[in-house]
Amino acid sequence: MKVRVLGDAVLDQDTWIPQIAAGIQFKHNEQGDIVKAVDAASNSGTDFYISATKLLLAQSLLLNGTLRFTKANQFGLLGFGGDKSNSYKPEFESSVAYLLSKSVAVGAEYRMKPNNLGFAREQDAYDAFVAWAPNKHVSLTLAYVSLGDIATIKNQRGIYASLQAGF
Repeated sequence: MKVRVLGDAVLDQDTWIPQIAAGIQFKHNEQGDIVKAVDAASNSGTDFYISATKLLLAQSLLLNGTLRFTKANQFGLLGFGGDKSNSYKPEFESSVAYLLSKSVAVGAEYRMKPNNLGFAREQDAYDAFVAWAPNKHVSLTLAYVSLGDIATIKNQRGIYASLQAGF
């Protein structure tokens, strides 16, 4: 659930006030036995966040910053909370996108993650992307993504590709 609290990203172009939104996101991991085996406190969790977004149309630029209160281990893949901590931690997220043309955008995202599990140190995640939308029905996105170490597997990074079509 997400609700706009203040401002309008499109209509407030003549002010420096960003659009502010607040939200709640519930996550549930179906692998409860595995989650417990890695010392996670739970296989379900709820994130709370507040986000500020500013669209600068004249500069073809979108900026976003989010403060997320979470217990998620690796976005919830390894459960929520753990042997080191089972409390909510504020984690920062940000993204920027620049419109090169009417149909091509480039950008980057960064996301901090809590470090709740003793057996695996968690690192922040980031990506850089290019997206092409030749029309309103089709889009193609390519990205380089780095998730850091997940559990005991080092350097989880790679290429992401997505093709979406809707008619």
